[in-house]
Amino acid sequence: MKMSASEVSRVLKEGELEKRSDNLLQFWKRKTCVLTTDSLNLYTDQQKKNKSKELKLQSIKKVDCVERTGKFVYFTIVTTDNKEIDFRCSGEENCWNAVITMALIDFQNRKAIQDFKTRQDTESTTQQDIRMARSP
Repeated sequence: MKMSASEVSRVLKEGELEKRSDNLLQFWKRKTCVLTTDSLNLYTDQQKKNKSKELKLQSIKKVDCVERTGKFVYFTIVTTDNKEIDFRCSGEENCWNAVITMALIDFQNRKAIQDFKTRQDTESTTQQDIRMARSP
């Protein structure tokens, strides 16, 4: 999918999220996060110099299991290979899960439009080739 550089780099939300670690003890680790129109980037430091993970929106299937407790909102990002990544954020903040869900929907809509245009262009070229082949 082709997008302009300004679309790819447009920041939708910045702030902190906590990610549950994959190890046996499953500690919650605070991450500085930047959501763009293309990906969710997680950093180990507030200066955003050490990127620990980049989740491309094309690799995210859905945002699932949203649960609100007194202090936190918990949610799970499910990837296209069915890996589940657990997050939580403070309940007072703008809910990350909603912003990520809206970014994912927007990304999927843009991709569907691009795929449709590509398919139309291909069909149009095929039709022209057929007409050219028929003309004497």
